[in-house]
Parts: sequence; structure tokens; C-alpha cells
Amino acid sequence: MDKETRSDLIGIIISGVLLVTVYIVDTVFSLPLWGSLLLYLIPYLAAGHETLMEAGENILHGEIFDENFLMALSTIGALFIGFLPGAEPQFAEAVFVMLFFRVGEMLEHIAEGKSRKSIAALMDMRPDCAHVERRGETITVAPEEVLPGEVILIRPGEKVPMDGVVLDGVSSLNTVALTGESVPRDVETGSTVISGCVNLSGVLRVKVSKPFGESTAMKILDLVENAGEKKSKSENFITKFARYYTPTVIGCALLLAVLPPLFSGDFLSNLSSWLYRSLSFLVISCPCALVISVPLTFFCGIGRASKRGILIKGSQYMETLTKVDTVVFDKTGTLTHGVFEVTAVHPHTCDETHLLHLAAHVERYSTHPIALSLRQAYGNEDDNCEVSNVHETAGEGICARVNGHEVWVGNEKLMKRIGVSWKPCHHTGTIIHVVIDHEYAGHIVISDTIKKTAPATISRLKESGVSRTVMLTGDCADVGREAAEALGIDEYHAELLPADKVGYVERLLAEKHGNGAVAFVGDGINDAPVLARADIGIAMGALGSEAAIEAADVVLMDDDPEKIAEARQIAGHTLFIVRQNIVLTLAIKFTVLILAAFNCAPMWLAVFADVGVTFLAIVNAMRVMK
Repeated sequence: MDKETRSDLIGIIISGVLLVTVYIVDTVFSLPLWGSLLLYLIPYLAAGHETLMEAGENILHGEIFDENFLMALSTIGALFIGFLPGAEPQFAEAVFVMLFFRVGEMLEHIAEGKSRKSIAALMDMRPDCAHVERRGETITVAPEEVLPGEVILIRPGEKVPMDGVVLDGVSSLNTVALTGESVPRDVETGSTVISGCVNLSGVLRVKVSKPFGESTAMKILDLVENAGEKKSKSENFITKFARYYTPTVIGCALLLAVLPPLFSGDFLSNLSSWLYRSLSFLVISCPCALVISVPLTFFCGIGRASKRGILIKGSQYMETLTKVDTVVFDKTGTLTHGVFEVTAVHPHTCDETHLLHLAAHVERYSTHPIALSLRQAYGNEDDNCEVSNVHETAGEGICARVNGHEVWVGNEKLMKRIGVSWKPCHHTGTIIHVVIDHEYAGHIVISDTIKKTAPATISRLKESGVSRTVMLTGDCADVGREAAEALGIDEYHAELLPADKVGYVERLLAEKHGNGAVAFVGDGINDAPVLARADIGIAMGALGSEAAIEAADVVLMDDDPEKIAEARQIAGHTLFIVRQNIVLTLAIKFTVLILAAFNCAPMWLAVFADVGVTFLAIVNAMRVMK
């Protein structure tokens, strides 16, 4: 519980205790009206001082007709009804109404929380320093101090601080945070490197091509900030409703107070009676039931979703979820696991087990993700095999002697260099070729596997009304096409950078029709800008980056894409209950309002139309949790 919510709760408890105490004192001592009023003002101001201040501030800014103003007017009217001739005091009811309104505000605050306090998590991708060569020595400075044309040194395990071109060295870069590519990118002399990547192996000397402020990492940060400003949000229902409801109710109350006595022929003698009806009209029309039940229903929906591992950051996003007709997916880590697995073994001169056995032993000491997948696939490294003379060539592969045999494991570049012909593979993925004593032995296919629930997710979304599914990926076109076909996705776009993804979503937003909404689902830092730009951003939480989680509106805590369809289902049920409460509340209130206008509604009925309807709406809202 945050500090503000805790403060609200303490204020509500204090106001409730004060109300009970005042009621007991007033009942026991039978105080005069003015004494009772002064006494009830204590819990009233304790519960409603913020509402009264906000209504006053809005009036000063020209924003008169909102729920705060109507709440203030109706409760103040209830406080003074008892001073009219023949009227009964309604002090306790006025305090109750204000207290319930305070509870509703607190629940709304809890439900919506603090969506995206900042993009501070993105700073994790920002390098802290750069090793620059100056005057024959290497010094460590802040990236902002490095100028284009200078040479920087990037050691294994360090982040690439600046965009530039490799002068010396070969290595592999983990670019998944930037491009979403599932395979580390090999770089060598002449290759371009971009900031935000992580250098996995080998020392690189890089000539800086751009100032730090124009680097890829900083552009991503800027994209998030600018996209957040353009974010489309649903306006709060209560505020929109109050724009019309509040002035209409106040106008009707004034007409009810003035017109009948004016045409009666005896204005003064009839004024008190019609003024009493008018104030009763205001009490009945108090939007307490809507103000509390609507955010409470959303709160219950958010609570139900959280129990299912779905974090929805605010009530407005539930409404948007129900309007989604286009869903855009990032591939790596969203629809796929984002980790390498051996998906096929194609031996040429030996059996599958022996081929995998040799490849795993050659890769025994490598920290490359591909090496890890080979060792996991074999799973029996402790078989007393002798491995020696291990030599790794960055960007190509590894050579080693296994039980006296010279074994080469690597890509097509390695095969070309050692002069061995290799067999092509019809599978899509990373192909690892194996050579034993200069004789081609076969190849192993490694790829990022599709999540088991991903195909069902696409199917459920289409059944729920989503008419268009799109996949965006930083991987090559072949990998993207195979994944899209396996998943049943309508269209895909491959080899994209973060700015490209934002551009595609911008295009989809421009193409949407009517009230339809565009959702984007992603997990990496590279997805943060597009998560913020879409109508609703959905982040895979458990394995996704903190930046994506901060930028998103919905977070799937267990990374199960099928939860997207479940989130839509929960949101739809929640909106259904909200509409039920709106119809129930307005139907009862309008009925009692008509009765009050004809002096057929006693005050107890007016209280029921307010407090009673509020209770019914709250009970109905709680059904969302089931």
C-alpha cells in the first residue's frame, strides 16, 4: 500500500469513527439543530475537505460541472434540508454520502495505481562509461565526453557505449535488447556496432561515428518519451458523464424550486415546500452509486486479472482491451521462448547421437548461447572423453581434438575457410556444421522454439473479435515467415529496428476504423517505444525487460501469451457489469426523481435512491471477482 492510499484509508477510518461518535452524542443529548449541524460538520469536513477544495479549485478554473461539484452541492443541501419548515434533518446522510465518495476515490486510486512513474528502468541499457584512446593511452570517461572520430575500447562483458565501426577485433554482440534478434550478431573489422549491445567475446576497437546524444540507445530513450506524449487514452467515464449529468440535475433542481411557487400565486408561502423537494431532488440525484461502483467494478476486474497473473495498470486500459481489433506481436520472447534449442540433427557420415556428442564436447568451454544449447541437448558431458587443443574463431566456430579426432564445429564461413563442402538444410534456423578429420559429418539446426500456447492464443483472439494479427521481428525474413505460418498470423515484417516497429504501429493506427484499437505485445527494451505508442501496450513480464514493463499498460507476469485472450475476456466481463450498474443506478434514480418532483418520495426513499442503490451497485460489482 503506497503512502497516499494509506493516508486515504486512515482519513476514512477517522471520519467513520467521528460519524458514529457524533451520532451517539446527538441522539443521547438531543442537541438543537444548529448544535447538531456544528457537530456533524466535524466528520463531514474530515471526510470531504479534499472534495470541497477540489470543487472550489475547479470553479476558479472555470470547470464547474463535475462530480466533485455535484457531490459538494448535494451533501451541503442535505445538511441544510432540516432547517426548512416541516423538514427532517439529514445530517448523518450527508456525511455518509461524502464518506462513501471518499471510499470510491480511494478504490479508484488503488485500481489505477501509478502507471509508468518514469522510464528510469531504461537507463539500464545506457552505458556508464567509455574507454577512449587519447594521447597513446586508454582513459575512462563519460560517454557524453567522447567525440565522433575518436577510438574506444570495448572489452568482453561490457556494453557498447557509442555507435561506430570496428577497427580491430572480432566478437559476438548480444543485440536482443535492441533488435530482438535471437541469434548474437558476429562482428569483425569493418562491421557497424550500435550502442546498447553487450560485447560477449573478444576485445573491440571501435571508431565512434555519432555523438552520444544521437546514439541508438539514446534514440530509443527519446522514442519512449515522445511516444508517451502521443499515447491515446480513454477519458474517464464518470468525468464524461458528469459533464452532462451535473448541469442537467442542477438546472432541474433550480426549476423545481422556483417555477412551481412562481406560478402558484403565492410565491413565499409555497417556496419552502418546493425548495424541500428541490433539495430532495439533489440528494436523490447524487452520483454516489456511479462514482463508487464504476471504479470499484474496474478495481474488482483488475484484482481478478492479477490473480490470473495479468497486471492491468488502470481502468481505462480495460475498456481499451475490449475495443482491440488489431494485435501486433513482437516475435522473440513473446511468441517464442527467446532461447536456443536444438530442433533437428542431420547426420551425414555418422549417427545423430555421435554427431551431437562431438559438437557438445567441442563447445564444452564456450560461453556462447549456441554452445549452451548444444551441451543441453547432449546432456552427458561426463563421459570421460578427452578434449584438447580448443581454438575458437570469433564469428566462425570452434576447433578441438576429441578422443584424438580433429573436430570443427561452426557456420558456413568456417566451412569455406577450411575448404570443406557442406550440405544445405531445408530447416529454418541457425545451422551448425560439423567436420571430423576434414570430412563433412553433418549439421545441427538450432532455433528459437515457439511457445506451446502461442498458436492457441492467435486462434482465441480471432474468435474473440480480433480481425488482424501482425508479427514484427528483428530476425531474418525466413525465420519470420516460418514462425508466422506456424502460428497462423495474418502478416509479418522482419529485420526491423525499434524505430521501424514504431513506424509500422503508427501506420496501423492510421488505418484503424471506428472505435477499434491497436494492441502491441512485446518484452524487450527495444519494444518499449512501440509499447508506449500503441493504443494499449502488453508486456511479457517475467522474462521481459523492466523498461518494457514500465512502458506497457498490461503485463503478463508468467509470459504466457494465451493470457492476452484471457485479459480480453476479463475486461469484457468487467465492462458488462459496469453497464449493468449504470442502467440499474439511472433507472432507480430517475424513477425516484420523478416521484420526488410530485412530492411522492419521502426522504427515506431519497436516501435509498442514493445509499441503497450505491450498496446494490457495490454488491453487483463484486461479482466481477467470480
